[in-house]
Amino acid sequence: MTTSPDATRHAGAAAHRAILPASTDPSLLRNFCIIAHIDHGKSTLADRMLQLTGVVDARSMRAQYLDRMDIERERGITIKSQAVRLPWVVDQTAYALNMIDTPGHVDFTYEVSRSLAACEGAVLLVDAAQGIEAQTLANLYLALENDLVIIPVLNKIDLPAAQPDKYAAELAGLIGGRPEDCLRVSGKTGVGVTELLDRIVELVPHPTGDAAAPARAMIFDSVYDTYRGVVTYVRVIDGHLSPRERIAMMSTKATHELLEIGVISPEPMPSAGLGVGEVGYLITGVKDVRQSRVGDTVTNANRPAASALGEYRDPKPMVFSGLYPIDGSDYPALRDALDKLKLNDAALVYEPETSAALGFGFRCGFLGLLHLEIVRERLEREFDLDLISTAPNVVYDVSMEDGSQVRVTNPSEFPAGKVTEVREPVVRATILTPTEHIGSIMELCQNRRGTLHGMEYLSEERVELRYTLPLAEIVFDFFDQLKSRTRGYASLDYEPTGDQPANLVKVDILLQGEAVDAFSAIVHRDKAYAYGVMMAGKLRELIPRQQFEVPIQAAVGSRIIARETIRAIRKDVLAKCYGGDITRKRKLLEKQKEGKKRMKTIGRVEVPQEAFIAALSSDPAEKDKPKK
Repeated sequence: MTTSPDATRHAGAAAHRAILPASTDPSLLRNFCIIAHIDHGKSTLADRMLQLTGVVDARSMRAQYLDRMDIERERGITIKSQAVRLPWVVDQTAYALNMIDTPGHVDFTYEVSRSLAACEGAVLLVDAAQGIEAQTLANLYLALENDLVIIPVLNKIDLPAAQPDKYAAELAGLIGGRPEDCLRVSGKTGVGVTELLDRIVELVPHPTGDAAAPARAMIFDSVYDTYRGVVTYVRVIDGHLSPRERIAMMSTKATHELLEIGVISPEPMPSAGLGVGEVGYLITGVKDVRQSRVGDTVTNANRPAASALGEYRDPKPMVFSGLYPIDGSDYPALRDALDKLKLNDAALVYEPETSAALGFGFRCGFLGLLHLEIVRERLEREFDLDLISTAPNVVYDVSMEDGSQVRVTNPSEFPAGKVTEVREPVVRATILTPTEHIGSIMELCQNRRGTLHGMEYLSEERVELRYTLPLAEIVFDFFDQLKSRTRGYASLDYEPTGDQPANLVKVDILLQGEAVDAFSAIVHRDKAYAYGVMMAGKLRELIPRQQFEVPIQAAVGSRIIARETIRAIRKDVLAKCYGGDITRKRKLLEKQKEGKKRMKTIGRVEVPQEAFIAALSSDPAEKDKPKK
C-alpha cells in the first residue's frame, strides 16, 4: 500500500531511532505541524510518515494511528493534537523531525494555535478534489501570525475527482508563489511523501536557543494518566532538562522532582534529557491537575530563569450550557471528571451552578456545539456518568436604567426591571461555496440577522462570503442549514469580533401562573412568539394530566404571548346514578366543580424529571446530523 523509501535511508532511520541521544544538536531538529480543513487527510498523511520513517512497524500499524480516542476513530475526526518524533536521513545525515498532527474543525482551533507555538514550520494540506476551504484559510492565517514557514501540499491526488493543477494555482495565488512549488502527495498510497519529508528538512529552519542559559520549556499540552498522574508535553526553548532534577512552574511557583523525561516516537520513550528545540514529555508524579497549566514555563528550581515565556491567549468560550448529573449523588464525581478533562482540554471553562429543577451541576463554556457534544460524550464514556445538558446559549451584557451592568450566562440570571440595552456577541463568518449557491446562502444569513461585509471570487466556480452574524443565531442549526442548502459543498469558519446592541427579550414559561426558570430563554423579539408557542406545545405533551386544569403560558414581562391548556382528569361521578331525577345528577356535577376549583387554588403542578430532560436537553437527534 505504501511506497517505501530506499533501503539505505530506511536503515539509517531505524539506526537513528535505536541510538536515541540524550539531546539532539538543534541544527538537526525540525519542528513542524500539519494544518488543514477537516477531512483533508492530515491523519492519513501522518500514518504514511510514521511508516516511512520506521517508527511504527507493519504489524502495529492501523489507520489514523495518532487518533487515540475511541470517539475520534468513530467520528473520523481529530480532537486532540498529537506530537511524535520521526527520524529521517538526508545525504547520510540523521535528522529528528518533531511532527504535530492537529485537528481541522473550527471548534478545536485552540488546539491548533497551541501546536503552532511549538513549531517553526507548517505543512498546509489541501484536498486536491475539494480545494481551499474556510478552515484552510483560518489555519493559514494562524500560521502566518506565528511567522511559520508554510509548505503548500496537495493531498489525495490519486482520487478520480482530483484537479491538482487547478487547486495548485489557487493555492499559489493564496500564499504567493508558483503552482509548481505545491507538492503533490497521496496520504493513502504514499506517493510524494518521501519528497515532502526531504522538503521539510530543506525549508523548515532549525530551532534556535541558548543551550548555556537556565532551562526554559513551554508547556503546550498535558494529559491525565490514572497511574502516572499528569503527563506534561513541553517544547524546550533554552537550556537543558534532565531526569531526577527539581523543576519549577514559573506561574504557580510549584516545584517537583522530574521522575521521567523523554520523547514520543510515537509511544513514550524515556531519554537522558531534552535540549534546545526538542519536543517531549515530563512526568513528575503529581496528581493535582491544577499544577500543570498550559502556557506555563518550566525551569530548573536550583537555577531558575529570569523571565517566563510569553503565555498563550486564553480561549474565550462561545457557547454556554448547563451539565447536570441525572443522579444527584454523582455531583462530586462530575466535579472530579471536569477537573481531569480540563487538563486534557484547556478550552473548557466551568463553574458550579444550581437549578431548582435539576439540582446541582455546572455551567460550562465551550468553543462551539461540536465541542459541547464531544465533552459531554467523553464525560459519559470515560467517567461513566449520566448527564443532562441544557439547551446551549451565549453570554449577554445587560445595561439597566439605573446604570448597573449585568453579565448573563444563563436566562435565569436575566435581571427584572427596566433594561436600557442588551448586547450580544457577534462573529465574523467566512463561507466558501460554489457560485450557484450564493442566493440561498444570502437568504439564510439575512434570516439569521447577518450583515454582508464582502464577497470575493477565488476562482470562476468558488466564492468567499464574509458576514457578521450574532453568535446566538449560528450555535444551533446554522451549519446544518448551510450544508443542506448547498448539497454539502459549503464550508464555514468563524471568529468572535466583539458585541452589538440587539432587541432581545426574556421569554418566561408559566405553569399555573408560576414562572419555571429552567424553561426561560433569551431570544430576539421577532422570534419570541415562535419560541413561546413551541415550548408551550412541547410541555403540553410532556407534563402528565392533573386532577385540575393546568394553563401553560409563555410571557414576555407581564404580557402573555402564547397559551396551551392541560385538561383535567375527570372522574365520572355519575356512574352510580342509574336513574332518577336530573337534579340529583346536577347536584353531583356542581359538587365536583367546586372541588376542582378548590384543588386548583391549592394544587401544585409537579413536573416530572423526564419532562425536564426532554424539554431542556439538546435534541438527541442532533448527534446524528452531519458535522463540519
